Amino acid sequence: MPARPTARPDFVHSLPVPVRFAQAGRQARLWMSGAVCAAVLTLACVPQGASAQDIGADAGAYLAIRAAQRDNNFSAVSDYALRALISDPENVDLLEAATTAALIAGNWDDAVQLATRLGALLPDNQAANMVLLAQEFREQNYDALTGDLTTGVGVSPLVNGLLGAWAELGKGDMSAALDGFDAVSDGPGLGAFGLYHKALALAQVGDFESAADILESPELPPTRHGAIALAQVLSQLERNEDAIAMLDTVFGRDLPPGLLTLRTRLEAGELIPFDSVATPVQGASEVFFSVASALEGELDDAYALLYVRLAQYLDPTMIDAQLLSADLLSRLGNAQLAIDAYALIPVDAPTYPMAALGQADALRAAGDDAGALEVLRALVASHPALSIAQVELGDALRREEDYAGAVSAYTDALATFETETSNEWFIHFARGISYERLDDWPKAEADFRRALELQPGQPQVLNYMGYSFLEMKTNYDEAMEMIRGAVAARPDDGYITDSLAWGLFRLGRYDEALPPMERAALLMPSDPIINDHFGDVLWAVGRTREARFQWRRAISFEPEPEELERIRKKLDVGLDRVLIDEGEEPTRPLSDG
Repeated sequence: MPARPTARPDFVHSLPVPVRFAQAGRQARLWMSGAVCAAVLTLACVPQGASAQDIGADAGAYLAIRAAQRDNNFSAVSDYALRALISDPENVDLLEAATTAALIAGNWDDAVQLATRLGALLPDNQAANMVLLAQEFREQNYDALTGDLTTGVGVSPLVNGLLGAWAELGKGDMSAALDGFDAVSDGPGLGAFGLYHKALALAQVGDFESAADILESPELPPTRHGAIALAQVLSQLERNEDAIAMLDTVFGRDLPPGLLTLRTRLEAGELIPFDSVATPVQGASEVFFSVASALEGELDDAYALLYVRLAQYLDPTMIDAQLLSADLLSRLGNAQLAIDAYALIPVDAPTYPMAALGQADALRAAGDDAGALEVLRALVASHPALSIAQVELGDALRREEDYAGAVSAYTDALATFETETSNEWFIHFARGISYERLDDWPKAEADFRRALELQPGQPQVLNYMGYSFLEMKTNYDEAMEMIRGAVAARPDDGYITDSLAWGLFRLGRYDEALPPMERAALLMPSDPIINDHFGDVLWAVGRTREARFQWRRAISFEPEPEELERIRKKLDVGLDRVLIDEGEEPTRPLSDG
């Protein structure tokens, strides 16, 4: 019989995984609101509404830039725009395209040079001002900064206000700096930004009590950066126990590796230095990182990438900015830039595990499965107690059909838990699938049942286990009960609906199988196995011409080679002859067919 729908690579290999600890700080983007989006006016990498005539470039250069932009190929956008600028050096649209693309691609020198040219032609251009203000911070030219911001050179009310306050601190005027942060806090929807940066500035100058009062305020929702800063501040106040309690409240038992190290140091009674922001330049970097974190997921990822690249430019040691940059590049489909960005994060960095997981994803997206496996093996070797690393390795090995290796990895993952919770159901499920592929059904069944103990009614497990029983021609009643339960939980899942129809078909209840089979085909019209199954059900109810049509559709959707051969045979001799040749009962006597 055809391979079960749950056995298809794009289903089995896409099992749910726990929320990666890389997201721990980002899930607190309560700072983001409509007011913040408005305050952080964003720009496109290439003017979206421009035509070839508007941009002033020849049609070939224009089309090349637009095509590269659609592919998020920022290096190519930069290259094409730079070439076009040779013949049209004062074209502000080309200059903006080249500036933002160079910035996103990490070509800092090019970005600064282009922004300087763009700013001279268009003093209020946001792209130019972002880069030029960052450059002034990098050079610690605080007088020029405050002068530019006073005369209207800037990015947005939020960014201008925060950068201006940090620049005042750079000039040694703490009073003016605090006034600047307070002014930002008074803006609609911007209070948390101003308060957070005010607390960082206070801590930087050693006023830890005032910083703690702000960071512990309910007005500030917890973020990863904020939690680290508060823990350091509390430690400086000899409040390590409060710092530990705060970390546990914010992050629960699954602390990211960096925070786990911090918690261990706090438990040992160590006095943790405050190094979240050591200089005004790092404060400015934190401004751009704060905005990037807020924009992430709210607007196009390219916008957030502009800000996080500036954070990296000002503070190349900010690992979280490197990680966010790599994650954004990966999501934008720029696998090679993402791989390069992940590779910058050293093995001894607290966020290295997150970077390694991201790099493995990017390598897989680039088609380098062997490279992804190598990264995951190295991560497991350096962090053997990290369950998500073991799980990701298991998933990768299962994709390579190394089921024995996958079982070993999942077993190692389960060994990291002192007590299993409902979150671990998927590890048992994945290991059960691997055991089933190794033809070790007793162990597979034990894992599936354990998964259901941890997560009762989980539809993927019910469907997979029920379907397996049908294929083994055993436990029909339990199998159908499981599948019906899965359909009730996920009525719009085409694969699960197909399982119900296929179960009824296997039981010889062809008329009953037809309605769910029709629904499965509507839900997943391009799936070769579902179309193949639909053809079988149609054949069984006597609609042979329609059956052959569905089998031809199944072929058009490129089934696996083994299934392709079987479908072609059905088109030649009919389903019942195929079933008889396979030692199965036909759906009806051959004389009817």
